[in-house]
Amino acid sequence: MLRWPLEPPAAPQAAQPALAPVQAAQGTIRSITVRGNQRLEPETIRAYANLAPGQTFTAEKLDQALKDLYATQLFADVTITGGETGDLVINVRENPVINRIILEGNKRLKDDKITPEIKLAPRQIFTRPAVRADVDRILELYRRQGRFAARVDPKIVQLDQNRVDVVFEIHEGDLAKIRAINVLGNKEFSDERLRKEMYSRQAGGVLGFLKSNDTYDPDRLAADQQKLRAFYLTEGYADFRVVQALAELTPDRRDFVITYVVDEGPRYRFGTVKADSALRDFPKEKVLELAKIEPGSWFNAKEVEDAVTDLNEAAGNLGYAFADISPAYNRDAEKKVMNLTIKVGETPRVYVERIDITGNTTTRDKVIRREFRLNEGDAFNAQKLKRSQDRIQSLGFFSDKFEIKQSEGSAPDRVVLGATVEEKPTGQLSLSGGYSSLERFVVQLGVSQNNFMGKGQSLDASVNWSLFSKSISAGFTDPYFLDKPILLGAQVFRRDYSSFNYIGNDRNTTYKQVSTGIGVRTGFPLSEYWNFGTRYLLSNDKISLDKSTFYRDPDGPGPEPLQCDPRIAGTYLCDEVGKRLTSLVGISTLYDDTDGIHPTRGQQITFSQDFAGLGGDVRFLRTQAYATKYHSFGSWILSLHGEGGYIKALQEAPGPGRDPIRITDRFFNSSIRGFDIRGIGPRVVRIPYDAEGNLAELDVNNQVNDAIGGKAFYLARAELEVPVSASIKSLGLRPSVYVDAGSLWSITKPPLTDIVAFCSPANGTTGLLPFNSSTPDCSKDYNGNVFDPTKFVASPGVKEVFLGNSPKPRVSVGVGVNWISPFGPLRLDLAKAIVFQKGDDPKLFTFNVGTAF
Repeated sequence: MLRWPLEPPAAPQAAQPALAPVQAAQGTIRSITVRGNQRLEPETIRAYANLAPGQTFTAEKLDQALKDLYATQLFADVTITGGETGDLVINVRENPVINRIILEGNKRLKDDKITPEIKLAPRQIFTRPAVRADVDRILELYRRQGRFAARVDPKIVQLDQNRVDVVFEIHEGDLAKIRAINVLGNKEFSDERLRKEMYSRQAGGVLGFLKSNDTYDPDRLAADQQKLRAFYLTEGYADFRVVQALAELTPDRRDFVITYVVDEGPRYRFGTVKADSALRDFPKEKVLELAKIEPGSWFNAKEVEDAVTDLNEAAGNLGYAFADISPAYNRDAEKKVMNLTIKVGETPRVYVERIDITGNTTTRDKVIRREFRLNEGDAFNAQKLKRSQDRIQSLGFFSDKFEIKQSEGSAPDRVVLGATVEEKPTGQLSLSGGYSSLERFVVQLGVSQNNFMGKGQSLDASVNWSLFSKSISAGFTDPYFLDKPILLGAQVFRRDYSSFNYIGNDRNTTYKQVSTGIGVRTGFPLSEYWNFGTRYLLSNDKISLDKSTFYRDPDGPGPEPLQCDPRIAGTYLCDEVGKRLTSLVGISTLYDDTDGIHPTRGQQITFSQDFAGLGGDVRFLRTQAYATKYHSFGSWILSLHGEGGYIKALQEAPGPGRDPIRITDRFFNSSIRGFDIRGIGPRVVRIPYDAEGNLAELDVNNQVNDAIGGKAFYLARAELEVPVSASIKSLGLRPSVYVDAGSLWSITKPPLTDIVAFCSPANGTTGLLPFNSSTPDCSKDYNGNVFDPTKFVASPGVKEVFLGNSPKPRVSVGVGVNWISPFGPLRLDLAKAIVFQKGDDPKLFTFNVGTAF
């Protein structure tokens, strides 16, 4: 097989066939012979030529026959001879049949994107014009991608039986960048200032490789003109216009130079601002009050547009769903003022005729309808409509683009509300992980379904695992129990937490905390934004210590039971050993007027109290409060968050130096990014002695430390979600920067252990003999009991220090990103602790990932 370039034929020769010389200009056709045909029957070719024996012919008729044969696009070459005798011979060379179409060199555009644009297909007749048309279509695809340097070389591979393979060799070239954006005619604003208002950006810069809007796009060029006009209209230039917009391709076809020629015109101020209202309950005084446009200020079309939006909303709250509100301008070019009249036309009050819900294949209609704050037959109210949209969006069952549409009903005073939803996966399989110096890897696995059977109910289960903590829980919540606005939920759980230390190179568990329980909760709305809830929790908590490490026989070997030795385990741990039953009842109140599952405005406020003492073994009152405020500035979203809590003991401490609040009931605040789990707050660190009795330097990352929690905490956070380009936003990325500050404290300092050395059993029997000397006498314990010194081995001891019990803030700064990845929701945080206290455990990086189903 040979591959030949497809040379474009000379069009004039194709249109003017070469005829054999004829002696007569006309005559009678005696016979017609067809030669050179392989696939087509002679009768078919004679029919295409419109020639038949017995007909008279002229030179013009033969010329038309050639044109007709070429017009079929079945032939590469045609000649007609024999005109001098009347015995005509039609010599044809048929166009080949296409065997297959081959694409080569395309990497940026895959075959499935290019093939639908190619009109040639296997088993069709090959023609050069069709090939050239397909080349143009492929080039147009690449131009839409911004690759104006793309080149397509069509070639054919000759096969037997007059067949060919058509090969499109594609040279994609680089993206055509925007080398420069120039503005001519601008006097009031610099080129740089105007470039900031455009969607397009010039190529280059330190972070140029991250840009996606520095490639040439004709649609973006048109949008930039609109952006320029909108900018000038906000600055008072009502006569601004773009005279010309030019996009010139550089000679190397690699870049574009864009030039805008503009006419700024004069700057206007607002002149008179009047209102004309045909609605009796929406008088012109009210219109002017809501419009908030001051005469004499610089003209701003955006300000007028926002005023009309606010007025439409206000009219909607009065029941006018289709309010006719429009601004009328009267330009005084001589005085450079823009007189404004806001006209409110006559419009009937409307009522909700019906509510149509479509698109929900899983979610039941009643789940959506119960969130509407408007019912069929109610007077229309724009505020209630917006609230209904926010509540449906907050369910988290539908896409973020959900909107309730309004359309005219069967009469002018009727409106139809249409809720077209696009359901998204409401089940979630989440996997989160982290790494800390103490825990090593931390893995959390959770499965939840937030729209169980389409009823809006929640069902969840989770398993957490690390080297020293394990838990499992399952819960169910029905937000509309018995179809009433009453929430009812229940949860069962088991949590197993283990702390450990090292003696030599051996890992030894210090204490284990196992909690098993069940909780039920209920709630109901107090108003549109306020909710109230109650709950009950019954939990059995057990704390134990490793007996082989921390227990001893107080009187030496014998039948007496072993006891926890506070000089080894620490008094704060020995006091916690045992089982306790917690019976707790709590209340919560929540205010939430945010606008969706990813809030951009509004606030959330929560206050809760838990009372333990309705039976059980413990007594305390725990109070917590949380508040978050959201505010948007264009595409920037600022959130301010604060929270705090305090536990008040309602029972006496078990003894001097003991805290009345158990370790299982204290706060362990791990919400400050930039610190490890349980990385701040009161803790006991065990610093080892060496063989000579010298104390080592404090090193939290390499020394065993026990976070023992606190009775008070606070956290403050400021987070700013930054805007991104449309292409990055389409990937589901929402980056943010933040500052976290908080603390955890308020615990009684526990008795601490200081053991310079100890004697450990050489034969594996139970017991440790502590001494306050680096050279202990392992023949006796500290009670004077005599032992066989060959059965004990002297080892260096430890000193416990109490750290972190201060309300002074810890502060961290960081950047993070939420990403709706192919694997599910992903949160990445990179946070640096800039203010911390002695004993704190910073952590730089965390991630959380899940997948929806």
